[in-house]
Amino acid sequence: MWLLLVGVLSVISVTKACTPSITTVSGTHAPVTVCSGALIFADDFEEFDLEKWQHENTFAGGGNWEFQYYSNNRTNSFTHSGILFIRPSLTADQFGSAFLSRGHLNIEGGAPADRCTNPQWYGCERTGTVTHVLNPIKSARVRTVNSFSFRYGRVEVRAKMPAGDWLWPAIWLMPAFNSYGTWPSSGEIDLVESRGNRNMFHNGVHIGTQEAGSTLHYGPYPELNGWERAHWIRRNSAGYNSAFHRYQLEWTPDFLRFSIDDVELGRVTPGNGGFWEHGGFNRFPNLLNPWRYGTKMAPFDQKFYIIMNLAVGGTNGFFPDGVQNPVPKPWWNGSPAATTDFWNGQAGWLPTWNLNSNDGQDASLQVDYVRVWAL
Repeated sequence: MWLLLVGVLSVISVTKACTPSITTVSGTHAPVTVCSGALIFADDFEEFDLEKWQHENTFAGGGNWEFQYYSNNRTNSFTHSGILFIRPSLTADQFGSAFLSRGHLNIEGGAPADRCTNPQWYGCERTGTVTHVLNPIKSARVRTVNSFSFRYGRVEVRAKMPAGDWLWPAIWLMPAFNSYGTWPSSGEIDLVESRGNRNMFHNGVHIGTQEAGSTLHYGPYPELNGWERAHWIRRNSAGYNSAFHRYQLEWTPDFLRFSIDDVELGRVTPGNGGFWEHGGFNRFPNLLNPWRYGTKMAPFDQKFYIIMNLAVGGTNGFFPDGVQNPVPKPWWNGSPAATTDFWNGQAGWLPTWNLNSNDGQDASLQVDYVRVWAL
């Protein structure tokens, strides 16, 4: 009887200890009960849990016409000694250099894990030509789209950025359901982005490994994106590739705050006009606000999932034309042959990746852990 009573009291104590959280979750690895302050998602990468992390399999990249394609293989994504590595490699290592300008690739597979994940922008099938070579780099993008999505909480990712010319690492979040429409109407949260160039300058400012940034994307149309009003950067003279740092997000019903190593980088606290006014979209009287029936945090009042990837190059301007780099940028962002120009410039950028040294760790996005807590 005494043991039974102790058991009942223990259950009551545990129940009382759980204060319900305003954080909401979904997915195969989401907790059934969400208690305030509780750790609700975590991965320390002692193993590569592919139930948590789904690989992208696509040529499409992020719609920025980057030069990599994403696939699921242990050359480009693997865990070792409690670290997740996302590592670039050459497509020519698998198919040969000549294949890039005359080969045909269809990456639609038969098994569920081998299906093409994004057909947009010729994402599932491409043919190489002399002018438009096939994506010359292979890399990886992993996401929790099936396993874990959440609304409001605290995120911390301890990671080390890669070094190597034209590498573009990113850790970010995307909406689970596009509740307000297609990008950027439903938002995008960029926890951290950086560039791998060790000595790249633009207008006299180092914008390579010494710079890391956080950004919110939101707006009624791609042409009307308010990111410039929600973008922050921090410079580190040692380079974000030289050590691990903690990239942090606090996301509440009132504000979003970004920090690096517990030092605030930037925040947005929208007023009653929400992100519509914050983005300045109210200056267009004929535009209809897609968030008019949401909260003041809309579109950032819905569930998002986590993404981590390593891209290369691209033509959207993330690597501006006219930058100063020890070996000049080999492509122009407006060129119809940008991918070919990048590939033809490999003598300049490939040695900076150090792929043949220490399993290519210098050029890898390295992630020690990912943790999410409920508010």
